[in-house]
Amino acid sequence: MTIHRATIADLDRLVPLFDAYRQFYEQPSDPAGGRAFLTERFERGDSIVLIDADGVGFAQLYPMLSSVRMRRTFILNDLFVQPDTRCSGLGHALLQAACDEARAAGAARMTLSTAVDNSAAHALYVRAGWKRDAQFHTYTIALD
Repeated sequence: MTIHRATIADLDRLVPLFDAYRQFYEQPSDPAGGRAFLTERFERGDSIVLIDADGVGFAQLYPMLSSVRMRRTFILNDLFVQPDTRCSGLGHALLQAACDEARAAGAARMTLSTAVDNSAAHALYVRAGWKRDAQFHTYTIALD
């Protein structure tokens, strides 16, 4: 499997994946909005998007900083593989490529979160060596 860091040239292959990912999380289809969102990420350089050569899976990382560790960290915010391609090893390969990108940037760690009922993702993360956080609770607040 060949995975590379996406550029704006990959946008046409990336937009349908991003839209399918959002629909998986029960958001309405919005390819135009997804294109605008991803275009802005590329233009601002505020995320790293990875995509496979066949255009059936992607991951998106956002850089953060850890004050405690005084180092960069990354949030693996998005990971998606088309349903008919799952169980092919692509999800694992995308996770590995994401870790490689973070290591190359000198990151201390990566974090991710997923829906409580997303058992397929939970199993993938455990197989890939990720550990569920037992030390911290995460809280959110909607601002809109």
